[in-house]
Order: sequence, then C-alpha cells, then structure tokens
Amino acid sequence: MVSSAPPADSASEEVARSAYLIVFVPALDEERTVGSVVRGVPQSIPGVGLIEVVVVDDGSSDATAERAAEAGALVIRHPTSQGVGAAFHSALAHGIDRGADLILSIDADGQFDPADIPKLVAPVVAGEADLATASRFADPALVPEMPWAKRWGNRVMSRLISRLAGQTLYDVSCGMRCYSRRAALQLHLLGRFTYTQEVVLNLAFKGLRIVEVPIRVRGEREFGASRVAGNLWQYAWRTVRIILRSYRDYYPLRFFGGIALALLVPAVLLAAFLLFHYLATGAFSPQKWAGFTALGLGVIALLVLHVGLIGDMLGRHRIYLEELLYRQRSDIRQERNGGRRERDFD
Repeated sequence: MVSSAPPADSASEEVARSAYLIVFVPALDEERTVGSVVRGVPQSIPGVGLIEVVVVDDGSSDATAERAAEAGALVIRHPTSQGVGAAFHSALAHGIDRGADLILSIDADGQFDPADIPKLVAPVVAGEADLATASRFADPALVPEMPWAKRWGNRVMSRLISRLAGQTLYDVSCGMRCYSRRAALQLHLLGRFTYTQEVVLNLAFKGLRIVEVPIRVRGEREFGASRVAGNLWQYAWRTVRIILRSYRDYYPLRFFGGIALALLVPAVLLAAFLLFHYLATGAFSPQKWAGFTALGLGVIALLVLHVGLIGDMLGRHRIYLEELLYRQRSDIRQERNGGRRERDFD
C-alpha cells in the first residue's frame, strides 16, 4: 500500500524533499487483525512523502497473507515459521534494497494503534533520534494492564539492557519502532527468535541515538497467545542468550575478563587459606586440596582471559568490517535512491 503520492508533475521534487517510509508488519496466523492494522496506517505523515506497508508472513497456516494483500500491503512470505527475528531480517533487507529513508515496525496483533505511527516518525524525521521506540512504561499513566509476571520480566530485562547500553530505558521489548536509514544500514543482527533487545544493544554500542516515545498499548492480545512470549521461561532463556552473545561480541575483553576475575578471586582466597594454614602448622596437609583447586582455577582464569584478548582483536576487525559494509550499503542505497526518484510507486 502506498499513500500520500504527490502529483505526477511534481513527483520528483516531492520525493527529493520527503522521506520514503516502509511500515513493516510481522505476522504469524493473524488473519483476524492484520487487515485492520494495515488499513489503519495513516495516509499522510508530516515529513513523509511515500508510505509502503510490507507484511512479512512468517509461515502462517491461515489466511494472513490473503487478508494483508486485500488490505493493500505488499506481502513477503516465509515458507515456514522462522521467528520474529527472521521476519525483521527480511523486512530490513527489503527496506535497504528499496532505498527506504525510514523503516517502522508494528505488530499485526492489534495491540498497537497505527494512529500512533506519526509520534514515532517525528523524532527520526527531525533528526533527533536514529531509533524511536514506543514505550509502555516510560509514562506511569500509560502502563497497560498485564500479568504481573510479564511486567516484572519487562522491568528486569529493561534494567539489564540499560546497564549494558549505558542509557536508562523503560521498555526494551516493545515491537513498535521507527529506524532511520543510518540505523538500518548499521544493524547487523544474528538472533532469529526475537530482535528487540539485540537491536537496542547493537545501536547503543555504536553510539547511535535512541529515544523512547510513551504511547498507550493494549496489555493483552485480542486473539490468541503471544507468538514470542507465550512461554515466559523459554522467552527469558532465549532472550538472555541473545543479550549475552551481543555483549560478548562487542565487548569480549570485558565479558571474558569478568569470567576470569570470577575464577581468580576464589583461587586467590584458597591460596591464601593454604598459606595461612602452612604458616600456622608448618604443613600443607590436610588442606592440599585448596592448593590444587586454586591452581586449577588460576589456570582456567588465564585461559579465559587469553580468549578475551583474542576476542578483543577479532572485535576490532569486526568494527572495521562493519564500517566497510555500512559504506557499501550507503553507496548502493544512494544509487538505488536515484532510480527510486524516477519510479512510480502507485
């Protein structure tokens, strides 16, 4: 679906000074709500000249793709369900290939109001943020009704991400976000199960600007159960793995150095205990176990630290490669953007 198209005689001029927005809707068995979400996308948004709605059907077994197409969306289909993270990968690749200036994600389950899209677009268009993410908890007056376990889990996850990212964030799991072209080009994600927390860390580690926009969200789905957080323990385990891997990849010396320190401290304490015992009794027996344990922990700590040093060197190469990839993507995007200005999106 494309809206707010300028008159034919001024199309090139309008596109040149207005942003091209792709609204991405991940969907899995959402035939009852995806159509209303697509139709609810505003037809006109300040600072935006072209709007395209793309639904990524992640292997639905119902009529999700048909309902989305009927509502006017472009549909990208996965033959089997690969996870919302994989759906985001597909949308991101599509947006970069199409030369989009903005990529906005909104869930297909109807928990978000598409009328709030301009609120997220505004700070990115104004150049105040590279990522504007909807927040359910930044404004106490807008906190939705939800089970206490989910609210507690969101709070814990937000505190963990805030600590790692070096920025206070209240909601790191919300799926409604707007990305600038710069942010989209610099995203390099590996997680397939989900992507929300990894995105925040990925952009924060690179120094990009992240802002939260308080909006009102329905606390529970109207139909069915969450496709991502249906099982809280499974969701927590998979999400923590993604977070730890992200931190490990960008700060390997801190990551492995912390593990090495955690091993070295008890090694030193055990060695000190054995030394005091020897000074007091003149013999190592019967506490020789402390010495062997201290030696083993010390050797493991040095090996782990060595891994961290190697990871730190590899991390520097990763930074260089990502910078080259960003520049390559930027060049390709500029070439395609030139062609896009002559293309009819209607």
